[in-house]
Amino acid sequence: LLTVTVFLSTLTPKFYFALTVTSSFISGLIFVFEWWHFRKYGTSFIEQVSVSHLRPLIGGAENSPPPPAAFSAGDSETSRQNMPECKVWRNPLNLFRGAEYSRYMWVTGKEPLTYYDMNLSAQDHQNFFTCDTDALRPSDTVMQKAWRERNPQARIKAAYQALELNNDCATAYVLLAEEEATTIVDAEKYFKQALKAGEMVYRKSQNCHSQSPQHEAQLRRDTNVLVYVKRRLAMCARKLGRIKEAVKMMRDLMKEFPLLSMLNIHENLLEALLELQAYADVQAVLAKYDDISLPKSAAICYTAALLKARAVSERFSPETASKRGLSTAEINAVEAIHRAVEFNPHVPKYLLEMKSLVLPPEHILKRGDSEAVAYAFFHLQHWKRIEGALNLLHCTWEGTFRMIPYPLEKGHLFYPYPSCTETADRELLPTFHEVSVYPQKELPFFIHFTAGLCSFSAMLALLTHQFPELMVVFAKA
Repeated sequence: LLTVTVFLSTLTPKFYFALTVTSSFISGLIFVFEWWHFRKYGTSFIEQVSVSHLRPLIGGAENSPPPPAAFSAGDSETSRQNMPECKVWRNPLNLFRGAEYSRYMWVTGKEPLTYYDMNLSAQDHQNFFTCDTDALRPSDTVMQKAWRERNPQARIKAAYQALELNNDCATAYVLLAEEEATTIVDAEKYFKQALKAGEMVYRKSQNCHSQSPQHEAQLRRDTNVLVYVKRRLAMCARKLGRIKEAVKMMRDLMKEFPLLSMLNIHENLLEALLELQAYADVQAVLAKYDDISLPKSAAICYTAALLKARAVSERFSPETASKRGLSTAEINAVEAIHRAVEFNPHVPKYLLEMKSLVLPPEHILKRGDSEAVAYAFFHLQHWKRIEGALNLLHCTWEGTFRMIPYPLEKGHLFYPYPSCTETADRELLPTFHEVSVYPQKELPFFIHFTAGLCSFSAMLALLTHQFPELMVVFAKA
C-alpha cells in the first residue's frame, strides 16, 4: 500500500492526460471495429467470441438452437439449406403506362416508375414478344427495335411504322395501348385490335409449329402475345366496372392456358372476385393455389387471412377475448394473420394506413415492400368492406414478431426472411417513397458499451486537460 501511495504521488497531470487519451483512442478503435463487423455480418464480434470460445472455458453450456420448424407450402429441404435470392417478379396487377402512370406524373410532377423498373419491363417485352423469326416479317423487325427504345415517343413512332408495314401487327397495338392511350377506354380499343390480329397469327402458328424449331419459337411468342392481350383486356373490363365479364375472361384464360400459372393470373381473379364479394369463389381459388407445391404471395396469404377474419371480425373485441380467451375460429383467424405477416411484414402498415401508399411498380419483390405496396393498393378496399377485419389485424399482427425472435436466422412457417429485400425495393420504388425495412437490426450490447466507454474516457481526457490538479487529486482519492 505504501509503494502504491508513493507511486501515485509521483505521477504528474501529464501522465493522467496521456492515460485517458490512450484509453479513449483504444476504445474508439474497438467501437469502430464493432460497428463495421455488425454492419457486415449482423452480429457483435465480442459477443460472438465470448459465446463461442470463452463460455465453454468457464464451464457454461451454450443453449442449443431449437429444431427448425416445418416450412410452409412448397419449400423443399434444398430450399431450406439455400437462402433464396431476391428474384424480381412481374406485377400481376401493374397499371397502364399511358392511362395511369403518365396521368399521375402529369398531375403531381413526380415520376412513379424508376429507370430500373422500366428497364426490366423492356427486357420482359423483348423476351415475350420477339423471336428469331422476326427477321422474316418487317413489322416485327421494327417492333424488336421499338422495345429497346428508351424514349416513349420513339417507341410509339416505331409502333406506327410497324402498322404501316403490317396492319395486323399485334405487338404494335399492344405498345400503343400501353403507352399512347391516355384512358382505359382507349387502351381497351387498342387491345381489341391486338386481340383480333393476335388470334389470327396464333392460329397460323399452331398449324405449322411442328415443322421446325423456329416455328416452335414463333408459336411460343404468339402464345405470349395472345395471353398478354387477353389478360390486359380482362383488366380493362375490371377497371371499367364490368367485373363479371372480367372474371369470365380470366377463368377462360386460365382454362385455355393452364401451364402458364407462373403468370399469376389467379391473383387478378382473386381481386375481381373480392370486388364481387363472391367469397365462396375466392375460397375455391385459394384451395387450388394455396397449395403445398406452389409458391406463395402476399395476395394468397393475406386473402386467406381476410376470409378467416371475416368469420369472426364483426363480433371480435380484444377486451372480451382477453377475459374469455379466443374461440377456435378466432384462433384460426389470428394464426392466418400471423402466417401472412410472417410472409410479408410490410403489408399491415399500409392496410392500417400507418404509412402512405404510392402507385405500385411494374415489378415486385416477393416478401418485400414493393409487393406490399402492390397488394395494399388494390386490396385495402376489400379489407375495409368487411367490418372489423382491420381492427382484428390491428390487434394481432405485431404478435408475429414475438414468435420469430431472430427472423434473419430462423423461420417459423416460411423460410427465413431474406436480407436482400431492402436493396431491391429501393431500385423498384420511386425515390420520394420511404422504403419499409424489416427487420430493423437492433444494435448489440457491446456496441453501446464501447461507445459509452469511448465517450466516458474522452470526457475524462478533456477534464484532465482543463483541470489537471483537480483530476490528479480525484484519481489519488
